[in-house]
Amino acid sequence: MTNKILHGNFSFALSGRIGMSAMLLFTAIGHFVFTKGMSMMLPDFVPFRIELVYLTGILEIAAAIGLFIPKFRVVTAWLLVVFFILMLPANIYASIKHIDYQKGTFDGPGLTYLWFRIPLQILFIVWTYLSTIKF
Repeated sequence: MTNKILHGNFSFALSGRIGMSAMLLFTAIGHFVFTKGMSMMLPDFVPFRIELVYLTGILEIAAAIGLFIPKFRVVTAWLLVVFFILMLPANIYASIKHIDYQKGTFDGPGLTYLWFRIPLQILFIVWTYLSTIKF
């Protein structure tokens, strides 16, 4: 690692994909640990909410792997960009309803959560684009 930094062989794209994959794996675990709370983040009219939470957790694991398969890397990245955009309405709904997804209660931080979450979603989109699509 020191050699890479000292001699300029550092790969920003690979490091970015490693970081994104680690984040996706950690958030995927949340889908299985905090299933009830995450299902509350979806409006009542959405069918199969618990199954959808499990499915998105599985998709995050698949995306974490897909970022390292050259044949699927760019497609995976574009699908992640779409995924991050599609997750925003659930986060907005959860903040309006004051959902605390970890506890599965309605005493979460509310709209102030969006001051953190929206920039984070933008960061994830830019991070994915720069480390996988543009590289």
